[in-house]
Amino acid sequence: MEPAACKEDFRTKNYTIITSKCKGPEYPKKACCAAFLEFVCPMADLINDMRNDCAILMFCGIERSGPYPHLLFFNKCRNGTHDLNCPIQH
Repeated sequence: MEPAACKEDFRTKNYTIITSKCKGPEYPKKACCAAFLEFVCPMADLINDMRNDCAILMFCGIERSGPYPHLLFFNKCRNGTHDLNCPIQH
C-alpha cells in the first residue's frame, strides 16, 4: 500500500534553523540534534505517522538544504526507535 501524500510541503520549508547550527564536516551531535528537534518537533505527529510520506520528504529536504550526508539526522538523532523523541509541548 502506498503512503498517503504529506500535508506539509517540505520543498518550500525554511531549513535555516538546521543549516545555521549544524555545520560540517564534523556535524556535532549536540548542535545538530538540537536544531533538528527544534525544526521537526512541531510536526512530530505527521513525521511519526508511517501512513504518510512526510518523514521521507522531510529528510530529503534537510539533506538538500545542507547539503548533509544521507541519513545524518536519522542516524545521529534518534534514541533507539524510529519515532522522534520530542519534549512535551505545552
